[in-house]
Amino acid sequence: MSERPLILVSNDDGITSKGIRVLVNVMKKLGEVIVVAPDSPQSGMGHAITIGETLRLYEEDIFDDVQAYKSSGTPADCVKLAKHYVLKDRKVDLIVSGINHGSNTSISVLYSGTMSAAIEGALEGYPSIGFSLCDYSSKADFSHVEEYVYKIAKQVLDHGIPKGVALNVNFPPKRNEDIKGVKICRQAHAKWQEEFSERFDPNGRKYFWMAGNFVNFDKGEDNDEWAIANNYVSIVPCQYDLTAHHAINQLNEDWNWEELS
Repeated sequence: MSERPLILVSNDDGITSKGIRVLVNVMKKLGEVIVVAPDSPQSGMGHAITIGETLRLYEEDIFDDVQAYKSSGTPADCVKLAKHYVLKDRKVDLIVSGINHGSNTSISVLYSGTMSAAIEGALEGYPSIGFSLCDYSSKADFSHVEEYVYKIAKQVLDHGIPKGVALNVNFPPKRNEDIKGVKICRQAHAKWQEEFSERFDPNGRKYFWMAGNFVNFDKGEDNDEWAIANNYVSIVPCQYDLTAHHAINQLNEDWNWEELS
């Protein structure tokens, strides 16, 4: 009998979140699970790493029959610590992050701590997936997504994904109708339009509170926002190469390079 796949689980909502417990329970059906996750919520951290400060790592006994650690670091830190300290020379077959409480569609992928753990995995050459549920409640209902988490992870284990790619998987919230299916999508053209409220603390010192609205400019039916709105699971393949390849020739042609010499 072949050895069971080794699956690393992380997240950005913290090791005690409901979403990571659901993810661990699903992954246990597919392989041996090891958890390295933040000790507190790290939402919106993007791909931040800890530099110039101590990183702490403690073993935790909170998942049945699963080796688990909590870290003072970011989601990306957790993947690095898992590779270099917890797992050492062991080969990881899959890295999964989540299940996030809240959407990581469209531009949110840039700010996402959930996806930073997955992209860090892709940087290291491991098949990686970030899972998010478009429901921000700490008591969100995950029952309708568990079978899809299992099936998507199994597809990756069985068939792989392109090197250097992490999958950004978003699930619609629990509705009265069943999920219609799964769509491979592109990232929607949308953004957050922020507003900053100026306030004062009890000592009269000024501070700011960020708010705003999410605005979708994309009218296409092949993007992640459309998929979620129409009750599909969206899967967007993401890469860490941020080069705007289409702009290279245009810049070479349009700029006056003599002035830059």
